[in-house]
Amino acid sequence: MSETMLGELSSLLLMAIALGMDAFSVGLGLGMKLLRLKRIAIIGLTIGLFHVWMPFTGIMLGKVLSIQAGAAAQLFGGLLVTGIGAHMLFSAFNHEQKRDWQPIGLGLMLLSFSVSLDSFSAGIGLGLSGVKTAFVLLLFGITSMLLTWSGLLLGRKTRHVLGAYSEILGGSMLMALGMYFILG
Repeated sequence: MSETMLGELSSLLLMAIALGMDAFSVGLGLGMKLLRLKRIAIIGLTIGLFHVWMPFTGIMLGKVLSIQAGAAAQLFGGLLVTGIGAHMLFSAFNHEQKRDWQPIGLGLMLLSFSVSLDSFSAGIGLGLSGVKTAFVLLLFGITSMLLTWSGLLLGRKTRHVLGAYSEILGGSMLMALGMYFILG
C-alpha cells in the first residue's frame, strides 16, 4: 500500500471515529436507562445505518446545500438531544410518571438522525473530494455502530454501579451534549 493510500485511509478512519463519538456519548447516556441487549443491538444498527445514509445524502447534495442549512440542522439536533436528556432527568425525579421515553420507533429515528447530522456535513466535503463513496459509507456506518454499542454497554455497566443516580447522570450527560451541539 502506498503512503498516499495509507494516509487517506488513516484520515478517513480518524474522521469516522470523530463522527461516531457523538453516538458514543449519546449511547453512554442512554445506556444508563434499563435497556435490554436486543434494544441495544437495534439502537446501534439504526445509528450505524443513519451514519451511512446521512453522508450519502450529503455527498449527493453537496453542491446544493448552504452553510445556513447545516447550522439549522445542528441546532435541531442539539435541541432534540437536550430534550431527550431533560426528559430522562425529570423522569428520574418524577416517580408518578408511568411512561418513560424509550428509544424505539420515531424516537429512535429522530435520535439517530440528530447524532448523524455531522456526518451529513462531512459527506458534503467528501463528495467534493472524490473519495471512494462505498468505502467511506461502510467505514462511517461500522465505526459509529461499534462506538454506539460501546457507549450503550459501558453505560449499562455504569448503571449497576450508580444505581438510582444513573438516570440522573445519563440525562445530565445528554443535556450537556445537546447544549454542546447547540453552542458549538
